[in-house]
Amino acid sequence: MNVNDKRCFFPGERMETHSQILDRLRSAFRSGITVPEVFRQAQLKQLMSLMTENEDQILDALKKDLSKPKFESIIAEVDMVINELHFTIANLNSWMQPEYVSKNLATKLDDCFVRREPLGVVLIIGPWNYPLQLLLSPLIAAIGAGNCAILKPSEVSAATDALVAELIPKYMSQDCYAVVRGAAEETKALLKNRFDHIFYTGSQAVARHILHAAADHLTPVTLELGGKCPCLIYGKVNITYAARRLAWSKFFNTGQSCVAPDFLVCSKATRDALLPALRQTLEDFYSKEPESSADLPRIVSPRHWTRLMELLKRSKGKVVMGGESNEENKYIAPTVLVDVAEDDALMEEEIFGPFLPILTAETLEEAIALINRQEKPLALYVFSEESSVVNTVLEKSSSGGFCSNDGIIHMALPTLPFGGVGASGFGSYHGRWGFETLSHQRAVMLRGWTLERLNGLRYPPYTEDKLSWLRWTTSAKPSCSLM
Repeated sequence: MNVNDKRCFFPGERMETHSQILDRLRSAFRSGITVPEVFRQAQLKQLMSLMTENEDQILDALKKDLSKPKFESIIAEVDMVINELHFTIANLNSWMQPEYVSKNLATKLDDCFVRREPLGVVLIIGPWNYPLQLLLSPLIAAIGAGNCAILKPSEVSAATDALVAELIPKYMSQDCYAVVRGAAEETKALLKNRFDHIFYTGSQAVARHILHAAADHLTPVTLELGGKCPCLIYGKVNITYAARRLAWSKFFNTGQSCVAPDFLVCSKATRDALLPALRQTLEDFYSKEPESSADLPRIVSPRHWTRLMELLKRSKGKVVMGGESNEENKYIAPTVLVDVAEDDALMEEEIFGPFLPILTAETLEEAIALINRQEKPLALYVFSEESSVVNTVLEKSSSGGFCSNDGIIHMALPTLPFGGVGASGFGSYHGRWGFETLSHQRAVMLRGWTLERLNGLRYPPYTEDKLSWLRWTTSAKPSCSLM
């Protein structure tokens, strides 16, 4: 057995080592089966069938894992995947066409274009917070680009993990797509093998281990991480609307979203006006007894619940809303804190839970400086009716994505790239962006045997006259043909 092999079997699963799975997928890829558009389209439609024919099972698994309400599961898991599938199926043919490039005089008679080619076998490691959408959306990109793929669902979301392992072999080509299950040790063993691309969504800590493992094989990596996504409220704003949009985006999935607003920055006057509106909004959303609300999911595991409660305990901020919890059912109330300093415990790391710390800054410059002292986030939100405020923040900050006067919904548009910058990750996907990430852009020049006399300009013996003519024929000129 290969030293990089590890066996980790679950009832009903195919009995294979990691290297055997990889060999099977590599053999299929080298046969060329995944390259034709007809195969890619067929597999995308099979994935569509998986989603539409098993919706009840999917909703049940998400309910078991995170107590997700049907509403949130549909819009953030099921429909996100289905919409991505529709978009990819409709546009795949155009994405696969060669992209012709501009030419100079020396290449005027050549065919010069960029050809998108599949990479090979892609490893997709999914997270637990959106355990279906953040696993299958990269798979859609992998299939569209003509790759084979191994899926590694998160073991933390155990019900979805098991369901994915059951359904993928039923609907997808088993020669081209596989699911590997297990915990951290299983993932470490899997990463000892060589892949053609690794696509990881999760924490920065785990991302560092993945980068180290990928470096051994010079494997390219896409990292979809998170960070502390700021929300800035400044200038003229409708406080009621701001409170509702902020609360929805922050406490959706109980704050367990990589693009959730992690902390709020506003002036003291805005804070004082916002707090009553936030209090009313939370009561409207989740009632006066949010623990009994069917619309508020739970923390994913006891370990994550304990981490969050320890974080809250260490914070020196003042809790003005929420703070209640129940360890038995992993409940934590939507919680708002004021008087939070930049060096507070809640500002040390991504919260990834239902705590909203509010920091104050009296000028726009001060607020932007506070935001820029943090690592570059996956998303940045600005609430203001003043376009000058929005544009100033956009120009003087950096983030993976940017949205004004709302939160998290920018990631639902497949025509926009979704990805981080700096510590929040690198590489992007959704729509064509995922197709490009998991394709090789191959430069192609097709030329014949004509114009050999012109080619003679580059052959020895070299002369100043030859050099002068060669520079003229290869220089970029406005009149050069684009085809």
